[in-house]
Amino acid sequence: MKKLFKPDLYVALVHYPVVNKSGNVIASAVTNLDLHDMARAAKTYGVKQLYVVTPLADQKELAQEIISHWTSGAGSTFNPKRRQALELITIKDSIEDVLQEIFSVEKSYPKTVVTSAKDSSGCTSFAEFHELLEEANPYLLIFGTGWGLAEEIIVQSDYLLEPIKGNTDYNHLSVRSACSIILDRLIRG
Repeated sequence: MKKLFKPDLYVALVHYPVVNKSGNVIASAVTNLDLHDMARAAKTYGVKQLYVVTPLADQKELAQEIISHWTSGAGSTFNPKRRQALELITIKDSIEDVLQEIFSVEKSYPKTVVTSAKDSSGCTSFAEFHELLEEANPYLLIFGTGWGLAEEIIVQSDYLLEPIKGNTDYNHLSVRSACSIILDRLIRG
């Protein structure tokens, strides 16, 4: 059995800029299930911080209301395990804001790794990224909502992670499912 390790890894759930089914750049809505499930996966696999990225005031307010219920409201005593997971979440306006915050903690900017369900050339495999994580440099793993990250985010990234492949042609996982699968593949090697 391979030795498990705690990587220098941050995760961002991006709601803007993402694309819709037609390929238009949009801001997507925050969902309760994504926050809960991605925070629980992040806590399970030792992610340092989970960032929720949206510039929309109403969506930030919604996210904060959900987080506060579980971290300082009635939910915090009802389910302390959920509190521990949701305490990992920080809300930011942009990916740039996330990078700046990580820089202030790490004293260096993280390498950015984007995810996509689309086949592309030059993707980094899960095994290659696992090896990079073992080098103890900070990395920001970026997930897009809607129909995926806008192209401007993908082209600016340091790495594009290979897509998750099942044993069928169907390839439309929820972002929370993709996050769990990817974290397991990366941490377990």
